[in-house]
Amino acid sequence: MIRFRASLLNRYPPCALYMMILAINRTAILCCCLVLLSACGAWESVPDASRGAAKAFSVPDRSTRYSETSAIEAFKTDTKSVTDYLLYDGDDINIEVIGRPELSGLQRIGPDGQITLSVVGSVSVRNMTREQAATTINNALSPYYLNIYTTVRVEHYNSNRVVIIGRVEHPGELLFNTPPNLLDILAQAGGMPLLRKEQVLTRCAIIRKEKILWIDLTRLLTGDISLNVPLQRNDVVYIPDATDTSVFVLGAVNAPGVFRLTPQMSFMDALGQAGGMTKDGNTHDIHLIRPSANANMQIDLSDLLKPHGQLNVAINEGDIIYVPKHNVSKIGYIVQQINPFSTLFTISQLGAVIP
Repeated sequence: MIRFRASLLNRYPPCALYMMILAINRTAILCCCLVLLSACGAWESVPDASRGAAKAFSVPDRSTRYSETSAIEAFKTDTKSVTDYLLYDGDDINIEVIGRPELSGLQRIGPDGQITLSVVGSVSVRNMTREQAATTINNALSPYYLNIYTTVRVEHYNSNRVVIIGRVEHPGELLFNTPPNLLDILAQAGGMPLLRKEQVLTRCAIIRKEKILWIDLTRLLTGDISLNVPLQRNDVVYIPDATDTSVFVLGAVNAPGVFRLTPQMSFMDALGQAGGMTKDGNTHDIHLIRPSANANMQIDLSDLLKPHGQLNVAINEGDIIYVPKHNVSKIGYIVQQINPFSTLFTISQLGAVIP
């Protein structure tokens, strides 16, 4: 060390040596500052805790993973009866205009929701009951015919589409001529691999818009017909393995449904798996509901631009992400049961703002 210092003194004058030492010190201080600034500006993509939705929570007991009888009965009551059936694209309807055979016959509702009648042309009957469709046809024909009376009968319910996903032999979209029930769906899906040792199927979820109902498959398949819930158009039936962990993304997203929870899954991951938001989704009022903790976190996507925002929170088993539409400004949330495996989760316009 003494020889090294002597060689420096012999090579450089004291003034130059002092300037070199000062420059080295400034560089070291600048590097330290940059490291500190970068540490201050960094934020976790999946924070361990967030307002109203903490990452750490105890997984609920799965022995109470099914919906209560009262919730099942409420779900059945909500199911539209055949008399309330709304016509939709693809349905075959038989139109009979009394005394006018040239106007009568079988019609299939087109993808635009319309049928074509002689003299009148196109008539829209989408989302109408049979009585409403008959009245609409009468009104369309009345300028050309006197004393018109029309009846409408549904020949084939081709728009009765129910989707089944999960641990079944043939997942996908199923069509029914008459409104189906849960057992119809299970039979049409080709059966479930119940005998496989690696799969334990004990429950299924029925998803209808903003509602989720958990059914005990063991009871249903051993003769408890009270669990044979009637279904309606666009219902989704999800049958997980007993070890599957699920996250629900509902509302104004391109592909609403149930998704498997992956390690370190974040809010943005789940939203992305659902295809992102639709054009009419409200980006300022997204809700992350955690029934297991009775927590409801309101998320504004603009928070993503904030350097210390807690937007991309961690997702846990049973979480529900709900994206309302722009025209729904006040939404009431009813979680009838705290356990996510036995929840009938209802989102309705109750005129109450969730804190």
